[in-house]
Amino acid sequence: MHPSIPVAPVIMAGGSGTRLWPLSRAGFPKQFLVLSGDQSLFQQAVRRLQGLGGGDIELSAPLVVGNDEHRFLVLEQLREIRCEPAAVLLEPAGRNTAPALTLAALQALEGGADPVLVVTPADQTVADAAAFTAAVQQAVRMAADGAIVILGITPDRPETGYGYIRADGATVAQFVEKPDAATAQRYLETGGYYWNSGMFVLRASAWMSALERFRPDIAAATRTAFAARGIDERFVRPGREAFAAVPSESVDYAVMERCPGSGLALRMVPLDAGWNDLGAWDAVWQVAAKDEQGNAVVGDAIVADSRNTLVHATSRLVGVVGLDDVVVVETPDAVLVSRRDCSQDVKKIVARLHGDERDEHNLHRKVHRPWGWYDSIDAGARFQVKRIMVKPGASLSLQMHHHRAEHWIVVSGTAEVTCGDKVTLLAENQSTYIPLGETHRLRNPGRLPLELIEVQSGSYLGEDDIVRFEDTYGRR
Repeated sequence: MHPSIPVAPVIMAGGSGTRLWPLSRAGFPKQFLVLSGDQSLFQQAVRRLQGLGGGDIELSAPLVVGNDEHRFLVLEQLREIRCEPAAVLLEPAGRNTAPALTLAALQALEGGADPVLVVTPADQTVADAAAFTAAVQQAVRMAADGAIVILGITPDRPETGYGYIRADGATVAQFVEKPDAATAQRYLETGGYYWNSGMFVLRASAWMSALERFRPDIAAATRTAFAARGIDERFVRPGREAFAAVPSESVDYAVMERCPGSGLALRMVPLDAGWNDLGAWDAVWQVAAKDEQGNAVVGDAIVADSRNTLVHATSRLVGVVGLDDVVVVETPDAVLVSRRDCSQDVKKIVARLHGDERDEHNLHRKVHRPWGWYDSIDAGARFQVKRIMVKPGASLSLQMHHHRAEHWIVVSGTAEVTCGDKVTLLAENQSTYIPLGETHRLRNPGRLPLELIEVQSGSYLGEDDIVRFEDTYGRR
C-alpha cells in the first residue's frame, strides 16, 4: 500500500449540451440541470468524487474547469452542496477538453505538488456509487505509479453513440470511433471492447509530459495563457487573448489515442456501475423510472396508449396519445417532439436557431443571474413584463437605460430602491417608477427572497440597453 496518495478531483464543467435542447441551453447547459434525483449532474459529479478519500488516498478540494459565463452557476451549485472548491478555472472561450485539463494540471502543480488527477465530465450519471468508488480508487493506485488510466464502461448493449476502447487485459490496445449498429453488435459479442467514458486518472505531471510529447503547441500556448492569469478570490482567469490562441482539441485526440504503441503506460480499469453520459434524450429515457409500458414522465403529463416514450413537462399540462418511441419536451418558450432514435440530431435544431440568431438556443424564458433570476412573462409592442427574484442580501448593478423606463411592484419581501440620489424602502404591494435615463439600483436588504413584477416600456427593450456604473459581479 502506498504511504499516501494526494488526489485532486477535476470536474470538467464546460460544454453546451445542445442535444438536450430545449431544456439545456448555452446559458444554462445540461450539467447544471436536475435530470435525475434532486441534484444537478454537476453536483452529482462533485459528490461522487468526494467519496474517494480514505485509507492511502488523501483527497483535496476539487478543481472545477468551466465557462466564464457559467461561473456563478458553478459557485451557487457548489454552495448548495456545501463544497468549497480549491479553484474554479474559467475558460474565456471554449477550446475543448485538452486545454481545459491542462489548466487544471498547471493549477495542481502550483507550489511543487504533483497530485493524481481524477478527471470527470460534469454531465454523467452513475447508479452504483460503491462500484464507482472502488474502480476509481483502483485507478488512482495505478496512476500513482506513473500510469495513465482510463475508466472503460462495460457495455450492456450495442451502442452506436459512444466511442469504444479495445483492451488487452488492463492495457489499452486501440481507440475505436463510434461504430455502426452491426459493428457495435460484434463488439458486444466479441468482448474486450468498452465504452470510452471520458474519465481519466493520472498524475498532473504525467499529463503535461504526454501533452508536451504529442502536442507541444497546446502545452506551450496553455502555459502562456495560465502565466497571464488573473485571480479573483476562487476564480482563476487565464489570459483572454492568450487562451484564444490555444488550439482546440480533445483529450482523446491530443494524447490518449496516440499512447498505444508509444511506450507510455496506458491502462484501463473496467467500470460496471450503471454509467450513462446523458448525451441525448434517448439516454435520459434509458435511466428514467418507467411505467409498465416503458413510458417515462417528468412533470404534469398524461400519457395514454403509448409505449417507450419520454414526456418532460416543465410549465404546463402535456397530453400524449398513441405515441411509441417518441420524446416530448416542453418548456415555457419551446417544445421538442422527436423520435427517440433521432434524439442525437436535436443539435440540428440548435444549429438552425443559432444561424437564425434566435435567443431560444441560448437562454430560457427564466434567466438565472448571480443575484437571482428573472422570468419574461409577457411582451408586446413597446412593453415587456418580467417577474424578478433577488436573493437575500443581493443587489443588481447601479445602472441606467437609454431607451426604457421601468415600473416595479413588490410582490413579497422588501426592496431597497436607489433612484437618482434617493434611497427608498418598499414593502409588499408598494411600487415605484424609474424614469428613462435615471441611475438606479435594486437591492434586497432582508432575509427572505424579494419578488417583484417589472413593467418595462420604451422604444427598445433589449438586455444590452444597460450602462453599469458599479457591479458586484465584475460584469461590464
